[in-house]
Amino acid sequence: MDCFSDGFDAIVPGALTEIPVVVFATSTDGHIRAHSAEDGEMLWNFNTMPDFETMNGAKGRGGPIDGPGAVVVNGMVFISSGHPRNGGVPGNVLLVFSPR
Repeated sequence: MDCFSDGFDAIVPGALTEIPVVVFATSTDGHIRAHSAEDGEMLWNFNTMPDFETMNGAKGRGGPIDGPGAVVVNGMVFISSGHPRNGGVPGNVLLVFSPR
């Protein structure tokens, strides 16, 4: 599986998360990517590094994803972003994605 066919150069230290037909990979460049479990093709890519408007109005900023992988529950994908280990950028967001 080529996690970096989008041109980014980072490592994938977090756990992979597999659901039927999709594998989620996180990386130190702050991206979460979804790949086809069948052929590895990238299906979706989201950059978690920017600032975010939060539910409680606190300043939210993403960062590297180094540790836990994505959690998928009832079709929603949960990912925490901002792990400052190994010189990474600190962050403080829990992002939730849902199907449209």
